[in-house]
Amino acid sequence: MPQKEAKSSIQVIERMMSLLDTLAGHGAPVNLKQLAIQTKLHPSTAHRILGVMVENRLVDRVEPGTYRLGIRLLELGNLVKSRISVRQEALPHMQRLHQELGETVNLSVRHDDEVVYIERTAASSSMMRVVQIIGARAPLHITAVGKIFLAEEGPEQSTQYVQRTGLPMYTENTLTDPEGLARELEKIRRQGYALDNEEAEKGVSCIGAGIYNDEGRLVAGLSVSAPSDRLNKTWAAQIRQTAENISRAIGYHS
Repeated sequence: MPQKEAKSSIQVIERMMSLLDTLAGHGAPVNLKQLAIQTKLHPSTAHRILGVMVENRLVDRVEPGTYRLGIRLLELGNLVKSRISVRQEALPHMQRLHQELGETVNLSVRHDDEVVYIERTAASSSMMRVVQIIGARAPLHITAVGKIFLAEEGPEQSTQYVQRTGLPMYTENTLTDPEGLARELEKIRRQGYALDNEEAEKGVSCIGAGIYNDEGRLVAGLSVSAPSDRLNKTWAAQIRQTAENISRAIGYHS
């Protein structure tokens, strides 16, 4: 008997999810008859389950026999969103990418005119000086992820960045010419990833891609750093895919 009851309870949950998914597919309220047809449920069964969902505010009854998704789902969604940590969600993906490439993987966010590194996976034997400590900062125009942020906000905002900062030089490869930076940012918009060609530190290069949240907003960047003689530009596809996987983990839908 307990096994039969458990099976019945699971079936009810499956039917409830089917009703929620069907309601989610409609922009306007849906009547009971249409819900029953789309979910392949008997109208009385659909009506009974919807009644319980209405009581729990998962579904709103707009008028007799017409339903839409309930406000409780929004409350729960906001709660989930508030508890999502980009760093926490990104770390397992970063570790996998590090195992695949064998190079340093960085997670960074933007703060004003700089990127701030908030996580890093690297071999303990790594001798690279870049991002030695979590919390290190660097100007946007000298890092791959920083360029992703500049490219994302468009020509007008990036021009204001140039005016504010003056594009200080860090190595002989740093982009200090506004027109050269503008061309680089346009290239990044087309290809979906960015390169740091020894622009922050001589002998070290980097490939970066953006991470987007559920609102489609750029919130962080993933990058792989390596000695320039080891960096392989074909890694860009793996880095972009990993960044996309992290984006999906925090709610992004392309």
